Amino acid sequence: MSVKVIDGGVTAAKGYKAAGLRAGIKEGKTNKDMAMLLSETPAACAGVFTRNLVKAAPVLWNSNIVYNYKKAQAVVVNTGFANACTGEAGYADCVKTAELAGKALGLDPNLVLTGSTGVIGVPLPMDKIEKGIGLLAESLSDSREAARDASEAIMTTDTKNKEIAVEFEIEGTTVKIGAMCKGSGMIHPNMGTMLGFIATDADIAYDVMLTSLRNIAEKTFNMVSVDGDTSTNDTVLLLANGKAGNPKITGEGASLDAFNEALLYVMTELAKRIAEDGEGASRLFEARVIGAPDYETAKVLAKSIITSNLTKCAVFGRDANWGRILCAMGYSGAAFDPAKVDIVIKSENGSICLAKSGQGAGFSEEEALHVLSPKTIIAECNLNSGTESATAWGCDLTYEYVTINADYRS
Repeated sequence: MSVKVIDGGVTAAKGYKAAGLRAGIKEGKTNKDMAMLLSETPAACAGVFTRNLVKAAPVLWNSNIVYNYKKAQAVVVNTGFANACTGEAGYADCVKTAELAGKALGLDPNLVLTGSTGVIGVPLPMDKIEKGIGLLAESLSDSREAARDASEAIMTTDTKNKEIAVEFEIEGTTVKIGAMCKGSGMIHPNMGTMLGFIATDADIAYDVMLTSLRNIAEKTFNMVSVDGDTSTNDTVLLLANGKAGNPKITGEGASLDAFNEALLYVMTELAKRIAEDGEGASRLFEARVIGAPDYETAKVLAKSIITSNLTKCAVFGRDANWGRILCAMGYSGAAFDPAKVDIVIKSENGSICLAKSGQGAGFSEEEALHVLSPKTIIAECNLNSGTESATAWGCDLTYEYVTINADYRS
């Protein structure tokens, strides 16, 4: 692999600073709850957003900037309240947030993106948002610690912060991508994911990177599901400030291939971290559909497997109930021949064939239990009908998931 993983987060690429701290958005909490990301210069900005018809105010604000202005320089994010279903007042709060950040940073408000996550239907406490923006602007740094602070400040029910950084070469020039995201519940993206922020110093044309982001989101974030609920706030933003100094990527070729390989790696890793940190999850569940006649068939089947509540329960109970996997494939809407399907379960403890040609393979229950015991479980389903494949990531369904979501608002 020509992509090298490095220690870092959203400040890894040249020309980016970040901060994360507690502004006190929700009373009675102690977590960091606001984050800021700043590029030293205006950056080309691409984004993908939720396809839920109920869209949060930040989604509407950011869509306008991404598709009409195509440049951004700062991002302000709050947790606690999603600023969704808040009407015209909620959108006005987005505008006010951008204006406050613009004033604190000396920027045009139309270069400021916003992000919110948390409880739906509650207005933002703008006095606390204003206080937080001032503190964030004073705390901005390009340090490793600042990146970590920012990644921790966008968490809600997440148990782990999620960040990654890589470096690679474009025509002999070292280029970096740093990223952070959050997501643990209400996870079934139909665009990009929950909240994700990717910062690169690559010099790349807006339309080219927008296409890359959309295509790669389909194979990564859109292949994740924790609970089947598509959020009102799902957003992924990609900033590219060109500070690396590489020859500008304007179209197809080796340079774009290198960029796409790195972006695919970053987004895949973040997608997997979201799945394994699903609310209450004890296992990462990966479904690989291979031998498909086309990618779309493989994609639909893989997503159906990881979203099946019965299959998720079987993974939690370490139950080799392969019939639930085949059943989930059968109601997916994709066309395939069940009599050709082979199902193999894999983990660090080995692999075992559970079904051959759509029927039970006469496996050892003791061996299956051993394979199903580790923290990462892979179901590989071979359609034996072609050469295309797709992978989806989910998690098991546990008692803790219900506990978390039964009292989420409080």
